[in-house]
Amino acid sequence: MTGEPREPERVIVLLRAHARCLVVPVLVVTAVSGAAVYGAAVLEETWLRIAVAAGGALAIILLGLVPYVRWLASHVLITTRRIVVRRGLGVRMRQEVLHSRSYDVSLRQSGLQRLFGSGDILLNTGLDRPVVLRDLPRAALVQEALSDLMQQSRSAVAEARRQTGATPLAD
Repeated sequence: MTGEPREPERVIVLLRAHARCLVVPVLVVTAVSGAAVYGAAVLEETWLRIAVAAGGALAIILLGLVPYVRWLASHVLITTRRIVVRRGLGVRMRQEVLHSRSYDVSLRQSGLQRLFGSGDILLNTGLDRPVVLRDLPRAALVQEALSDLMQQSRSAVAEARRQTGATPLAD
């Protein structure tokens, strides 16, 4: 290396999947809460009231709280040097893609995603399968930013190679 200090890695953005995926859990929690309160108020027997309240609480946890925590636990971190994808509740999965690796950035949108401006970003790194950043908000802007970051990183790597005199290996 040239002895010059490298620019520190900076966080550009932390993204989660579009919040639209939380609409159904919110509706379920609202409906189950109302039904459980109504059922507990109407029923005469104490054990039935307890059973309805317990069933409602279980449904709220499984159908409302778990999807929310899963949404919170999954995110995409974009820095000046790399992309870090984290997913999972019980089993955590982490993927990293360096900008200097030269990848292909493409955008895939369904009709509903296009309506909300979200989409899936596919990063083709030349490996078996592309890295998929699922349902990100403002997907077109994210795609543009990733292309710019990759281009800047490729330029910086090429400049560093020129300064150190490193050349590609000959066949």
